[in-house]
Amino acid sequence: MTTAPRPFRGRLSRAVEVQEAVKDIILRRRLAAGDPLPTESELIEELGISRNSVREALKALQAVGIVDIRHGFGMFVGRMSLTGLVDELAFHGRITMQDGRNDLGHLIEIREILETGLVQRLIDRHQEADLSPVDVVMEQMEAEALVGDVSPDTDRLFHDVLYRPLGNPLVGQLLGAFWDVYHQLRDNLGSPDESPADVVRRHRDIHAAVAAGDKAAAIAAVHAHFEGVRNRLRRLDDPPQPGAPAQPSP
Repeated sequence: MTTAPRPFRGRLSRAVEVQEAVKDIILRRRLAAGDPLPTESELIEELGISRNSVREALKALQAVGIVDIRHGFGMFVGRMSLTGLVDELAFHGRITMQDGRNDLGHLIEIREILETGLVQRLIDRHQEADLSPVDVVMEQMEAEALVGDVSPDTDRLFHDVLYRPLGNPLVGQLLGAFWDVYHQLRDNLGSPDESPADVVRRHRDIHAAVAAGDKAAAIAAVHAHFEGVRNRLRRLDDPPQPGAPAQPSP
């Protein structure tokens, strides 16, 4: 027997009420990501509201990834995505750079704290973790460094593969979101201080420490990994004064 939809709550705006009603349908029917949703006409009839109200609610839910509208195919429960978060963080990161502040530095700090905890959790389980896929990524990274820069995709793949044995899909999504924000803003940071060989060495140090089960070395390697980004952020906070001699590259 189908449970009746919850009544609208008067304290919410009409637009939010309709969105909550659609979410309630998803929950009551135990729909999962990718499952088809009722058609627009069915929602109008079930909720007793206008077509415009339904369309506005669906557009709002689509924007946050709860609903996936595929024109010509129908509507489906959306798969979790942090795209909206990435766009918002990147946009506000640009604003704070213009204002002389730098939210990107705070984001990098959060990611560093997260990865410091993740490598320790990974070491706790390292005997059962298969790190051979990380070896493959390291070989690819070293090959790229010999002929030019390490590609952003390879760098990102290293972190994704490294933490995969933890079996937590949110880890990859959160790190990926941080990564996407950084790479949208990295052109505002100036040239990197690290050589391709430095990039390889710092990733290799993380891998080696995890493989050896050495938490202290792993934590130090993660901190060193983020040092290049911190140096670029410091240059934004302390721009060279007019007429000052250029600082030598490290």
